[in-house]
This record gives sequence, structure tokens and C-alpha cells, in this order.
Amino acid sequence: MAVKKFAAQFSDRSLAYETGNALQDLIEPPPDALTVFEDGPDRWRLEAYFDADAGDRDLAAELGPLVQGPLPAFTVETVPDLNWVAISQAALPPVHAGRFTIHGSHDKGRIAGGPNAILIDAGEAFGTAHHATTLGCLLAIDRLTRAKSFNWVFDLGCGSGVLAIAASKALPHAEIIAADMDPQSVKVATENVRLNGAASRIALVVASGIGHPKVRSRAPFDLFIANILAGPLIGLAPAISRSVVPGGTLVLSGILIPQAPEVLATYRAHGFSVVRHDRLTGWSTLTLERR
Repeated sequence: MAVKKFAAQFSDRSLAYETGNALQDLIEPPPDALTVFEDGPDRWRLEAYFDADAGDRDLAAELGPLVQGPLPAFTVETVPDLNWVAISQAALPPVHAGRFTIHGSHDKGRIAGGPNAILIDAGEAFGTAHHATTLGCLLAIDRLTRAKSFNWVFDLGCGSGVLAIAASKALPHAEIIAADMDPQSVKVATENVRLNGAASRIALVVASGIGHPKVRSRAPFDLFIANILAGPLIGLAPAISRSVVPGGTLVLSGILIPQAPEVLATYRAHGFSVVRHDRLTGWSTLTLERR
């Protein structure tokens, strides 16, 4: 089966990543693989791979209403059917998020080891830290754990496990549970947790909410992180509220900036106050406190 590769060169890093986020989250069907990487001084290259049988796509027309700023032209070529997910991730550069440096195994020899280096090979799970939602949560974890300590942490929608691993590095004495509804993501996260030496610190479960026995037995949490989508976050608000201790902290992401007011209103009605609202390339990360 052939694959179509769409590629574009950007001179604006923010626009390149905003376009990548829109491709991944806002068009249907999304690409099977996607990467954005530095391609020379002040140049960023975006590559997106689609099944050739999906038909012709005019990505510039589809993306135009979704991003701010004029888009460069996309080139299109047919390429062999390889594992473009793995290949595209091998091109991803390290990400620096506060004290954390997130990198793939292809960069292991070039990244200085240390307590805040995080090795992530996402495979088919979400979470390489290049997406604004993951980056926003990592920055929130870095900021929050510098200000206070937390003892019981829950990561809902853990994907590759990067947020739970970051929490384990910042909070060496905390108990951490991470959950995802996708068994493949939990499998990937389990391996990443092992590679980062955190297997004894992080419990992983397949769950779409907080109904798993292991989660219920540990709740409530003093740090609750949920990087999913606005709709599920709104629907889960009552259960999440019951799962955060009074005075506890809730970090929410996976929220487009225009969706943030509805999410905020829902969580205010369930006993939370707003501590901070961060915006990165079209996405919101909300830091809330349980009253």
C-alpha cells in the first residue's frame, strides 16, 4: 500500500507547530504519522503521512481556517509503505520543558544523563512532548512541584507515560497512578516507565476514567492531571471533583482555547478556583485548585 507524504517549510516556529497541532487534532482523517523538526537556521519542516487510498487532500484549504497566519505551499509525493510513525519520531528533536529534557532513544547518546532527562519512545501512544498539550502539562508539573510537594498523583490519559514519569522525577516520594483507555498506550507507557527506572513508583492501569479499583482505592489525590479532550473533561467533572482533596491541584489540558471558558465554568461549578490559564499554539492548559 502506498503512502502520500505532504511536506511544507516554515520560517515561523510557532506557525509550524500550530499547523502540526491542527493536523493531528482538528482535521479528519488525521495523518497516520506527523513530525515537525528544525531544518536549518530559522527553518522548520513539517511532514505528514496519509494512506494514499484516502484520496486527494488540499491541506492548505483544510488548515487555512484553523491556524493564524498564511501557510506555505505543501508538496505531495507518493512514498513506500514503511513504518512512518517510528521513522517520523526518530526525527524529533529533544524538548526542554522547565527542568525536564524529553528525548527519544535516537538522541540518547547526545543527551546528558541526569535526574531530569526523560527517555520517551511514544510508538503509537500520544505524548512525545512536542504537542502543546503535553508541553503545557510538563511546564505545569515543573512549576507546581517547585512550589510545593505532593504525595498522591493521578495521570488520566497517560499516553506514553511522560507526565507520570516527570511527576516521579520531581516528586521522589509520591505515589503515582497513570491510566489510559487504550491498552496499546498503557503497554507503551509501561515500557517507558521501565526505561526511566520508575517501575516501582508508577502503577499503570487501563481505564477511561476513575472507576478502576486501583484508582478508587487510592483517591482522592492532591495532584490530578488530565490531558484528554474538552468533552470528556466536562463529562468527568463530578467524578474528578470527588477525586481531588480540598486544597488539591488539578491540571487540565487537551482543550482548544475557545473551549476553555466552558471547561472553566464547569469546574468552577464543581468546587474549583482558577490558579492559572496557559495558552500554547492554540491550546489551553488550566491549573485549578479544589476549594
